[in-house]
Amino acid sequence: MEIKKITVLGAGQMGNGIAHVCAQAGYEVKMRDIEQRFLDRGFETIKKNLGRAVKKGKMSQEEADTIVGRITGVLDLKDAVKDADLVIEAIPEVVKLKLDTWKEVDEAAPDHAILASNTSSISITQMAAVTKRPEQFIGMHFFNPVPVMGLVEIIKGAATADSTVDVIKTVSEKVGKKTVIVNEAPGFAVNRVLIPAINEAILAIQEGVATVEDMDLAIKLGLNWPMGPLTLADFVGLDTLLYIADYFVDEFKDSKYRAPALLRKMVRAGWLGRKTGKGFYDYSGEKPVPLRF
Repeated sequence: MEIKKITVLGAGQMGNGIAHVCAQAGYEVKMRDIEQRFLDRGFETIKKNLGRAVKKGKMSQEEADTIVGRITGVLDLKDAVKDADLVIEAIPEVVKLKLDTWKEVDEAAPDHAILASNTSSISITQMAAVTKRPEQFIGMHFFNPVPVMGLVEIIKGAATADSTVDVIKTVSEKVGKKTVIVNEAPGFAVNRVLIPAINEAILAIQEGVATVEDMDLAIKLGLNWPMGPLTLADFVGLDTLLYIADYFVDEFKDSKYRAPALLRKMVRAGWLGRKTGKGFYDYSGEKPVPLRF
């Protein structure tokens, strides 16, 4: 099966990045969200990221304009998926929201369409079960920022067909990503390791072991991470991290995945990281300023 038309559900941090790389690879893309302001913000981010590439001489302005021209913003879900060959969902990590969305998509999308979730933790099998095509349902987990990060985790659910895996592997490679194939388990491969690591860094801050900037510097230099765990937490979104940690505890029944009290308190305060301007760092100025805890 050849993929020509891709629909991305969600124009946020992950969705606009996925739409960007798909359009850059030559696919015809529909990017859908529930409000025009979210679509507008998504297009602004895509244009800004392409603008950086133009300034660096990696592409011409004409090429950047062509990429944006391949993306159509859509508000109506049925219109977004009605002629899609592949639907990639990148909506918030809320189980009920995803299940309800997939039921609606399954009814409106063509029979041949493959359905892929960008979830970072939720069961592929559970989502596939609410559709009539579980063999065509798969996990396609991109990493943030999508235009920069080189990996896609391909996750097989209980019923995912090998032919579906092959198609998604081809698409992933066409958009410039390397792939790893994993069988379904909470957190898959990367987040199974990453979430406990970030949790431990937050616990260390909570206990006064180190300052935010020293913890980040220690892990960057000591473990050769490209960014520290607290910078990464702000980048991912503290609400997303809290949701995943709570989901892991539910699924594994193991307290080692527990969310630190500090993380929960920050989410309750609305300090969610970069997207709200404040997390472990304050982003209101020209440079991020680490907070004291």
